[in-house]
Formats: sequence, structure tokens, C-alpha cells
Amino acid sequence: MNIGARAHPVVATATPQTTVVEAARLMREHHVGALMVTEDAQTGAPLVGILTDRDLIVEVIGVGLDPNLILVGDVMSSRVVVAHDGDDIFDAVRLMRSKGVRRLPVLDRESHLVGILSMDDLLDILVDELGGMVKTISKGEAREARTRPAPSDLAAAQNLRSASAGR
Repeated sequence: MNIGARAHPVVATATPQTTVVEAARLMREHHVGALMVTEDAQTGAPLVGILTDRDLIVEVIGVGLDPNLILVGDVMSSRVVVAHDGDDIFDAVRLMRSKGVRRLPVLDRESHLVGILSMDDLLDILVDELGGMVKTISKGEAREARTRPAPSDLAAAQNLRSASAGR
């Protein structure tokens, strides 16, 4: 299963010139914990960084800086770990685990930002898949109950064969 179909379309972006106050407002407005930082806010290209709510707290608020004077480009993470829309879900899980990230921007073949995949998204996918496995097990048990002979039928067959063998 590839991640392109499961990634959330990116709806919250900022540029490096956006103030931290505006970035926080965008996060609140879009109900997200991260903004994708792009050079062009209109086209979403190219991806140059990511800004998380944690970046705001640790890098700005926590050290007493004025969020009206600090720009996204000052505190964003510019070394962004990315995935591609054709990547496998399990490759994305391994990448997130090995790099210690909770969000993966998803790029298409031309390196355009097409979505974001979060740990929450992966948990939803895994829950769906595990639910499907439970249904498969239940269907298998029901099929087995329908197709296997009842123990009393087997006992009767055994008794018949035993009686035939004793004659």
C-alpha cells in the first residue's frame, strides 16, 4: 500500500518570511501541529522546511523571544525528512522511526508537495488493517463451522466403520 493515497493533502503552508505569530494563527485555523514551509505560498513549491508547534514553544516562547519579530525561517527545521507518494506504508514507518520524526511531507515525482503523513495517520491505517484481519478471522471461523461435519456425524461414521470392520 503506497502512502500517496493515504497522505492528507497539505492545507497549511507558510513561507520563511511569515512571522511566528502568523504561523501560530495558521496552525490554529487549520487545526494542525505543523506547517510546511515553501518558498511560494501559492504553489506550495519548493518545500524548504517544516515548522512544528514544538518549534514555536521551544525555540521562541520558551526562551522569551518576541513572536512578532521572529520569522518562520529563523526557527523552522530546514533538514526535512520526506517520503514520496509511491513509497510503501511500511517504508514510511521505518523512515519515521529511524529519523525520529512524527510527520512526513509527501512529494510527487517532480518533488512537489502533495500531502503530509503523520503518526496519527499511520495508526488509523494500522487500525483499519487490523480490523480487516479480525473480520477475516471471523469469516474463516464461520466458514469452518458451516463446512466441517458436526462431531456427532463423525462419531456416527466412525461407529459404522467400526461395525463394518468387525463383521
